[in-house]
Amino acid sequence: MKLWLAVLIAAGGCAALKLAGFVVPVRLLESAAAKRILEALPVTLLSALIAVSVFATGSYLVLDSRAAGLAVALILVAIRAPFLIVVIAACATAAGVHAL
Repeated sequence: MKLWLAVLIAAGGCAALKLAGFVVPVRLLESAAAKRILEALPVTLLSALIAVSVFATGSYLVLDSRAAGLAVALILVAIRAPFLIVVIAACATAAGVHAL
């Protein structure tokens, strides 16, 4: 029963959030501050997801081969390497460090 209650609450929250997008006044969304926040939000959320998946195992913080892969990916992104090269190099680095 608790699972269904959680599902219903999550569904209601999602519906309310979607409705809020329609009722927010346009003048609030067109301000310079709102535009900066809305442009940075996806990058921030993706960065948080990457950090959690790289540096956490269960409820513990770890520093393992995934961090080396992330470091290589960051370097390649900084020099504007193609995305496929970034992914392949990061995977190869993580696999190589893990094999050691």
